[in-house]
Amino acid sequence: MSNAFASRPFDDLDDEFDADLDFMPAAAPVTGGDINPREPLQFTAPAGAPPAPAGAVVAHPGGLPMPAGAQPQPGYNPVGELVAGAASALAPSGLQVEVTVPRIAIHVFGERQDTLAAAERAGQDRRMSRATTQIRVGGIPGALEAYAHEPTPPLIIVECMEDPQTLLWQVDRLAEVCDAGTKVVVIGATNDIILFRELMKRGVSEYLVAPVQPLQLIAAIGGLFSDPAQPFVGRSIAFVGARGGAGASSVAHNTAYAMSERIGANTVIVDYDLPFGTAGLDFNQDPLSGIAEALGQPDRLDAVLLDRMMVRCTDKLSLFAAPATLDTDWDISPEAFEEVTSQIRGTAPFVVLDLPHLWSGWMRRTLISADEVVVVATPDLASLRNAKNMIDLIRSGRPNDAPPRLVLNQVGVPGRPEIPAKDFGAALGVHPSLSIPFDAKLFGAAANNGQMILDAGAKSKAAEAFSTLAQIVSRRELPMLAAPGKATAAPKGESKSMFAGLFKKKS
Repeated sequence: MSNAFASRPFDDLDDEFDADLDFMPAAAPVTGGDINPREPLQFTAPAGAPPAPAGAVVAHPGGLPMPAGAQPQPGYNPVGELVAGAASALAPSGLQVEVTVPRIAIHVFGERQDTLAAAERAGQDRRMSRATTQIRVGGIPGALEAYAHEPTPPLIIVECMEDPQTLLWQVDRLAEVCDAGTKVVVIGATNDIILFRELMKRGVSEYLVAPVQPLQLIAAIGGLFSDPAQPFVGRSIAFVGARGGAGASSVAHNTAYAMSERIGANTVIVDYDLPFGTAGLDFNQDPLSGIAEALGQPDRLDAVLLDRMMVRCTDKLSLFAAPATLDTDWDISPEAFEEVTSQIRGTAPFVVLDLPHLWSGWMRRTLISADEVVVVATPDLASLRNAKNMIDLIRSGRPNDAPPRLVLNQVGVPGRPEIPAKDFGAALGVHPSLSIPFDAKLFGAAANNGQMILDAGAKSKAAEAFSTLAQIVSRRELPMLAAPGKATAAPKGESKSMFAGLFKKKS
């Protein structure tokens, strides 16, 4: 049996900054020479399989006859239970599944209540938003009854907690009612490589050991429909302000600049505030086109056209600037925003989305579909109320993801009463990832000169804060730089980075 979600050994973490770890898919199952390579399902009964002899059957609890002599062995598999439990413990904070599920119909036939609940949560996940999921009770017998009168969908997920012999027999019966090209995922109780090989020979696409978790189902489904020829998809990080004037755009631009300059990662900024965007001003650029042109023709976008539309600010930082004009009403469909964002994610490992302070259908979809959301707030009551509404909505739309990150900006304004960061986070149920101190002179000079804080005040507390935030959202540490005029280096195996304990590899 190949469990694609077996636990991976993780390094001991010094979780100083509440950073998530990327999801690491397990290796493909080891197969021997007697195993056929996994191909698209041609789900037909095996040639030469003898039919069950009349009279040589016993009653099955689900109403389906089973071979004589078969001994049902219900119950839990302790190994599978341990694996699923570990995955469940990691999923809320550390396990990330970056897959894309196409617009398909998925039917789930479960037996256990926890399997049905996991399938329901998976169907509500943002990664499954394009798929249509139907969840039914009854396992393989229920699937046989349903498909005797209706065609099969592109993907069927069935659960059978019986012994291997009975499972294989039921799968053979299911093959008789499935259309060619249907993919089948089987959830069973037995952790056995021989059973896995037999299921693969019968055309089953994947076998999972119960109990399963929502992210396990999502990763299995995404793996079945992934295109190896498709280009990589960058990580999208959405920045949104809890209220107007919170400084979300400034935080987004400076964080992206820190990711490109301090960490050395190729980054793209997308300014979606079409009438009032400031990305062009902040980087002292005057783009001719930008994101508006891309939104006007999302169906024609390709790598060449995208490269022509964006401005290269530095060697590793590119910009899709907003037109910042009021000549157009900018009535653009949510599908256009979704398609443009998807196309841009193929151009760089990190895509920073600078979202405006407004509320619409495309804003909701963008926030829920982003890989990471950063809510920027000021320590006042209006920001507290709006941030709570945003975080509650994002949490409900992303039940299997970590909660949004909270950044408190403009902290320490002279003479202004503020809500303490501890109380602010307690009211939201999210601990602030970072507090950026107020520095009117530094931020004002940087804005007027078209500079980033890292250039205008490299040794300031604000610059250090943006470098820290860049590490948090990118999940990468700052490279070690030798001090000028010194040939000494850190001892081998040590790092002066604040994330050294989090990302160091075991020797």
